[in-house]
Amino acid sequence: MTLRLYQFAPSPFCAKVSKILEYKGLEFETIEVDYLERKELLLVSGQLLVPVLTFADGEPVADSHRIAIRLEELYPEPTILPPELAGLHLALTRYVEGELNEILMRVALPAVLQYYRRRGPEREAFYRLLRDREHGAGFCEHTIQAHAEFHARARQALEPLESALQNKAFLLGRIGLADFALYGQLHPLRLGGTLELPGPFSNLSAFFARMDQISSRLEPTP
Repeated sequence: MTLRLYQFAPSPFCAKVSKILEYKGLEFETIEVDYLERKELLLVSGQLLVPVLTFADGEPVADSHRIAIRLEELYPEPTILPPELAGLHLALTRYVEGELNEILMRVALPAVLQYYRRRGPEREAFYRLLRDREHGAGFCEHTIQAHAEFHARARQALEPLESALQNKAFLLGRIGLADFALYGQLHPLRLGGTLELPGPFSNLSAFFARMDQISSRLEPTP
């Protein structure tokens, strides 16, 4: 039984896990879960959230951080937690997936809504319903109306990361967990086909392209 990643394509946390799997050179199958029909996900993991990764022995692990740590335990090379930088990677990941996620999620919202709209109005409606329940009634409409405000906040939040990547390939010099977290958070900004950053961030654009190309997976034999 191969590794199986249960995901929603727009999810930044699923993008993070997928890229870690590729970086570690692991063969895996991607299961795109229907946003409305989650029965298989429930049967596999006992819950309705993604990402979920099932291992060769059938063990399911939910939550991108828990999955990343479990992968590091089972497949330590190449590492995502270089010993001399592990603490910094963990701390920076908490920021990227906490405060930064709250801002970029709002910037990406129109693209995510359009993604689900193309897959049927009922999926878009359900996505809106869940976001409104989580953040308060009218969240989606307010976020769209306050588009310029959230773009400005995102630019401010991303500026230190743009600066950190000056003359460096990765955030802390050596690739690690924080880079995969940041890649995941930027991923929804590419749902329209090209990466739509909220400003002229050349270092972040180059970083995303670099991360996007990283893979240790073997090419299939002709």
